[in-house]
This record gives sequence, C-alpha cells and structure tokens, in this order.
Amino acid sequence: MGISTSDVARTAGAVALAGAGALAYASLVEVRWYTLRQVTVPVLPAGQDPLRILHLSDLHLTPGQRRKVDWVKDLASLDPHMVVDTGDNWAHLEAMPALLEALEPHLAVPGAFVLGSNDYIAPAPKNPARYLLPDARRRPAQTPPELPWRELTSRFRSAGWIDLTNRRDVLKVDGRVLSLVGTDDAHLDRDRFPDAGDADDARTGPTPVDLHLGITHAPYRRVLDAMHEDDVDLAIAGHTHGGQLALPFWGALVTNCDLDTRRAKGLHGWPGPRPDQPGGAGSTWMHVSAGLGTSPYAPVRFACRPEATLLTLVAP
Repeated sequence: MGISTSDVARTAGAVALAGAGALAYASLVEVRWYTLRQVTVPVLPAGQDPLRILHLSDLHLTPGQRRKVDWVKDLASLDPHMVVDTGDNWAHLEAMPALLEALEPHLAVPGAFVLGSNDYIAPAPKNPARYLLPDARRRPAQTPPELPWRELTSRFRSAGWIDLTNRRDVLKVDGRVLSLVGTDDAHLDRDRFPDAGDADDARTGPTPVDLHLGITHAPYRRVLDAMHEDDVDLAIAGHTHGGQLALPFWGALVTNCDLDTRRAKGLHGWPGPRPDQPGGAGSTWMHVSAGLGTSPYAPVRFACRPEATLLTLVAP
C-alpha cells in the first residue's frame, strides 16, 4: 500500500505541531521552572560537621523578572554557611536594583564571587547555531555596551563577599578556615591562575586550613587543570547552562567551552571519574551549575531546568 499525499501532509503537520509545542514548553514553562538541586560532597576532614554552600550562577537577570527575584531571595531560608556566586549575574543595563534585591539576604552571609562575560558586557543578538561550532566566541561587528561591573564588584566587596578575580584569599566560615583560589572569565581569556605558595596562599600560613576551594565562571580545561594541580578539594563553576537545550536520556549537546558534554552540569570528577568511583582516585571533585537564566535573546530551556544548588560538604 502506497503513502498518499494526505498521509504525508498529516505527518508533516503532526511534526510541525510537536515542534511548536516543544518550543512553547521550552520558552514559556521550563525556562521559568526553577529548581533547587541538593548535592553532597565528601571533602571535609574526618570528624567535622557538614558545611552548606549555596551555589548561585548565571542569573542573567533583566528588569521585570519578578518571579526569579523572589525565588532567589527565598533561597535564604536554606540557611547556608556560605554563598558562592560564579557570575553572569545580569543581562541588562538597568538590572542592578533587581539583582541587589535578589541577592540582599545572601550578601549578609559569608561569600565569594567571580564574574562572567555577561557581567562585563551586555548580551547582543546572535545566531544560536554558533554554539554548535568548536569555538563560539566570534566577536560581534559592534562592541556591545559595558555593564557597570565595577559598581557591582564594589557592592559585593562592601557586603563582605570575597572577590576571587585571579587571586587567592581566606575565609572563616562556621569555625572552619577555607583557602580560596579563583580566576576571571576564561571565556573572555581573562583568566590568570595565581601562583601556588604566594603571599595570599592561606595554606602557607601558620593556621591549618580545613578546605581548599577553586571558583571560576567558565570551566575551561586549562582552568580545571590548574585547579587540579593546585590540589583544590572542590572546583565550582557555572557558564554552561547545562547545555540549555538537552535531549532527554542523552543530555547536553554543547557546553559553550571545551568541557565535555557529560560534565555540562552536576557533580563530577576532574580530570577522571569522580573520586568515589573506580579510576577516580586521582581526580578532583567538581561541581558545574546549570544556572538560573538564559540570554534574553535565547530565552528557552529544554530538558535542563534552571537551577541553584545547595552543596552540603561532609566528611567521608
């Protein structure tokens, strides 16, 4: 029995309808369907109580995103010991008031931050297909406007958050001494990993360090390799949006950096498997957040809900 013209038309119509439905879901439902991930990482010294870190990333906040602002503020009810912000906080010149409102309760908690590319410059319309290229960092024909990032970092620092832009520092949290190292955004080639053992390396001082954290925006391999060499206990990053558009039962198609897609979000090991899995004895723990937002010019997510993460660090 042959296939009639009407059969082909019905099939094409069904495919088009399914595609339209998926796009509507991705742009109207999932992109605003915020979720909290809770992850346990066994990195503390033996005998210590758990340490809770709220990981925020890639809010890409714009004016008018009331629901996102309220949702982020409500995360304060988790009562974290520390907040880590891995950048791309906003996406609009007028987003400062909304961002400070969203982060207001978190700025009262000990924290550390780095910036991402969209903290420095406003996003511009781009062809989404470029993300399928080996390197999506094609420069725009016109320079987009600079965002007031200096004021943003000043506000964060004034609240007590530690700026880890290509530097080291130390933070006392819940009776623990945390050694910190961070980099500027590798996606813009602004990263310069600090030398080990320099004057700001808390591990060289007289006070014992309980934990060594590495914090960056974009998890490029060179940064993760440097953190691995620096013996961080946990590397924390964002940037990838978890792929943003993923395939069910498969995962991310891209990461917008040179990190492999199977590590696009969640808790993993670097450079090998997780330290608690076979073959992972020499690896570093790494957490990559899928983030809470998107570019305003590509406001869709599919099979990759926007997220924040509560990292509960425990003794093995």
